[in-house]
Amino acid sequence: MAYEELKKIIEESNNIVFLGGAGVSTESGIPDFRSETGLYSAKQKYGYPPETLLSHTLFMRKPELFFKYYKENLICTDAKPNNAHLALAKLEEIGKLKAVVTQNIDNLHQMAGSKKVYELHGSVYRNHCMSCGKYYSLKDMLAIDGNIPKCSCGGIIKPDVVLYEEGLDDYVWSGAINAISRADVLIVGGTSLVVYPAAGLINYYRGKKLVLINKSKTAYDSMASLVINDSIGKVFKETVLDVY
Repeated sequence: MAYEELKKIIEESNNIVFLGGAGVSTESGIPDFRSETGLYSAKQKYGYPPETLLSHTLFMRKPELFFKYYKENLICTDAKPNNAHLALAKLEEIGKLKAVVTQNIDNLHQMAGSKKVYELHGSVYRNHCMSCGKYYSLKDMLAIDGNIPKCSCGGIIKPDVVLYEEGLDDYVWSGAINAISRADVLIVGGTSLVVYPAAGLINYYRGKKLVLINKSKTAYDSMASLVINDSIGKVFKETVLDVY
């Protein structure tokens, strides 16, 4: 019944925006932060919790430790887009989806074919020298010898990922707000809506069709017109990929 309702909502709209979290990527084998097998379980191995390991302070003070953790835990070059990514790209291709707003940094939406993607927390696939600004792809950065990737000018290469203690990019944030505030359907998936400021984006939605897709309940369930507690890849396969 819920799947049929989601099909109807999608069919009747040409102004959908999707807001996604870690649950969208876990089905591609990328670990989340808060599960027992996620990144929060790393304290015993590295001596610090992820909030510290991925902080601007540790990056500046202990870059070797930062890059060890970063390369071992946040780089997943073998990951492939799953049905959720493919379905969202399909919805954009046929003119129904206007934007994807994601908390993920894995580039899987773009790999699936999505064009309009607001990456709130940046991307591991983009890197820049902190001294001269030279751009490095992920492949280029990983090919550099040494524990700390350094530019030809000698500067440290920093991933374009928003670390703890750093603010979100103003252009990305305002673009996400604008897209969500103009949407007539907002689909939120793969997130428990507890990480701010990203979770607060839901408050900018002005439409009447809020859809929440997550394996567990969220604090915003009572606000939604449709709640589906199931695998997001399964939901999108049956409501999008098997339909369009």
